Amino acid sequence: MNAIKLFYALMCCLVICTAAVADSDDNSLVLRIDPSEEFPRNSEGAFVTLADGSILYAYTQFYGGAADHSKARIVGIRSSDNGATWNDTPETIIENTGDYNVMSVSFLRLKSGRIALFYLLKNSMHDCKAVIRLSEDECKTWSDPIVITDPPGYFVLNNDRVIQLQSGRLVVPVAYHRPLWRKGKTDMDRRGITMWFLSDDEGASWYESSQWWAMPEPGMRSGFQEPGVVELAKGSLFSFARCDAGVQYAFRSDDGGTTFSAPYRSSLISPRSPASIKRIPGSDDLLALYNDHSGKFPFTPGRRTPLVAAISKDGGVTWPVRKLIESDPDGHYCYTAIHFAGDYALIAYCAGFLSRKDMHGLNPHRIRRMKLSWLYDEGK
Repeated sequence: MNAIKLFYALMCCLVICTAAVADSDDNSLVLRIDPSEEFPRNSEGAFVTLADGSILYAYTQFYGGAADHSKARIVGIRSSDNGATWNDTPETIIENTGDYNVMSVSFLRLKSGRIALFYLLKNSMHDCKAVIRLSEDECKTWSDPIVITDPPGYFVLNNDRVIQLQSGRLVVPVAYHRPLWRKGKTDMDRRGITMWFLSDDEGASWYESSQWWAMPEPGMRSGFQEPGVVELAKGSLFSFARCDAGVQYAFRSDDGGTTFSAPYRSSLISPRSPASIKRIPGSDDLLALYNDHSGKFPFTPGRRTPLVAAISKDGGVTWPVRKLIESDPDGHYCYTAIHFAGDYALIAYCAGFLSRKDMHGLNPHRIRRMKLSWLYDEGK
């Protein structure tokens, strides 16, 4: 057996022997949203805390199939006990107004007190736009949509991705996929280009940052896809994007997103799968969720497993504290959302299995509730 085959054989053995992560008071699975015949996929959501203390979680409910371009609407569920329990009757928040669908929710409580809702409006492989709507009454009603990514093309804004800076500026990280025509059929170029759209008037108008970045390594088929961004304690920005180079690539900005540094390899070792990063309230520390393929935990090469929570105390340079969240070697854990509620972090994510037709890939959804103290304690 050659060295490569031996490596994969040993890795598979390690993965198969991995025990499932057990629930505890510190880390518990509080909700499963499983696929059904009526709603074959539930995915890509975000949280917001309302004025009465309840938490609204909105996600994409697919009703016309389970593919990315199947018919879908945005629905929501609520918790009145800090995320410990959830009602089981989703309410429609945004009905489908796209030729394909509406999907991929981000929420923001703005400095003005209003709540901003961001999502994708998908019409075709050449027309996918990010939009914003505003609520003055705690998500009861919404303004008309304002288009953020106005140029023609296919723009991808992942769920739970938009931030408002200390200055008040909104930053929307997107991947742009140029149009393609293949043998008479419309398509998009899978090689993404990372861009940032900015607003200095809480979403009334938008403009591009001064720079965009394409993949600097030759032979990479993905380009930069599904970027995110977080503001660090001292005001600089740390942005990141998935690719097929075996890491999350990163970008830095010291001027509020007007310009970004050249892309560089971060220390988050992962497959082509999106990461999520947020700053922990009252702290300079960052919390990341991603598929860790560094070797600290057993992993299945090329798969979106395991799901790991990591903490950085140096602005995303290193991630020394890492906790295993999901570990099934057949698992498919991705499109995460993070929300802080008191002493807890709530996370939502797709949690399917690649070998199961009834619970495949992106179709099932989970919400988990974890104590922040548990995330810091590698001994538990």
